[in-house]
Amino acid sequence: MSKPEGTLSEVAKLFLRLGFTAFGGPAAHISMMHDEVVKRRNWLNDQQFLDLIGASNLIPGPNSTEMAIHLGYLRAGWRGLITAGVCFISPAMLIVMACAWLYVEYGTLPQAESILYGIKPVVIAVVAQALWNLGRKAFRGVLTGGVAVAVVVAYFFGFNEIALLAIGGLIVMLVVNRNRILGNTLNSFLPLPLLGTAAISGSAFSLATLFWKFLKIGSVLYGSGYVLLAFLRADFIERLGWLTDQQLIDAIAIGQVTPGPVFTTATFIGYTLGGTPGALLATLGIFLPSFVFVAISNPLIPRMRKSPWVGSLLDGVNACSLGLMAAVTWQLGRASLIDVTTIVLAVVSLIALLRFRVNSVWLIAGGAAVGLAKAYLI
Repeated sequence: MSKPEGTLSEVAKLFLRLGFTAFGGPAAHISMMHDEVVKRRNWLNDQQFLDLIGASNLIPGPNSTEMAIHLGYLRAGWRGLITAGVCFISPAMLIVMACAWLYVEYGTLPQAESILYGIKPVVIAVVAQALWNLGRKAFRGVLTGGVAVAVVVAYFFGFNEIALLAIGGLIVMLVVNRNRILGNTLNSFLPLPLLGTAAISGSAFSLATLFWKFLKIGSVLYGSGYVLLAFLRADFIERLGWLTDQQLIDAIAIGQVTPGPVFTTATFIGYTLGGTPGALLATLGIFLPSFVFVAISNPLIPRMRKSPWVGSLLDGVNACSLGLMAAVTWQLGRASLIDVTTIVLAVVSLIALLRFRVNSVWLIAGGAAVGLAKAYLI
């Protein structure tokens, strides 16, 4: 990657705004980042952006947050790395803490159905635009295109997301380098992080145990919010007994309906269990590993791209990542495009993005306004 040439202020402004407006989960967050840093600001090109997606998928942690950290590092160095991550996480953390306070005080969740009704169709359009733009660069031929299609099919048959990324990347690497395999002995490989867990027994609440649990989850968790749900249930309900199933469902819901990283579910749980100190420690625990992993892996990305072995593996992982994004978009679309209004919102938003390059933030604000207007008028 090129030498950092940006300022901390521009990094802070961009990711602080995204932290307040990036609804819809990791796929939508990454799509909005692509629109901002590739299409609008020209901080890097499509291939470099794809390589960052692939690198983020090779390490544990929340992908969209790691993309923000990667982009901050490339734009403004080490200080940009920290600034981008903190600015992207902080708005969601503060909003979730406010929701958690309401939940603890009144035992109910803020109602956001009308806002989400209008936002979700816009999110579908934002992700579709990113898939179109990135797909033209990622699908280098029949091989990568075929692997992406296979990933979509396998995803709907219930195959594990991480297994699909690993297998798809390896297939592309082995096929592209088949002549090298036949003519040379493979004496090196790229070690992939292993998924593991460490249990702490005991049921008495403590801030130290809370922090350790979320640090562990942030260090080993791959995959979607559904994988996060499995980890949280195993640790906080089955092992520790600190939460009920309903509290966990409410925590996941808040993480999904607020902007920014879904992993701020940890903030909600931390506040519910230990107030403001618990919220801050839980947030620090689950996100801290991402800063470390990105700091270690980012300088290696240019060498990864130059290596015929790792470069082809990265191509495969990129194609698989877009396949997974497409599968998630299809699922979200089925749940979001439920009537004429939502379908029209999605179509108009896609045209505005592709034809007129309207900023996705304004489209999301417009979608929220439409949702609120419909709720009050009907």
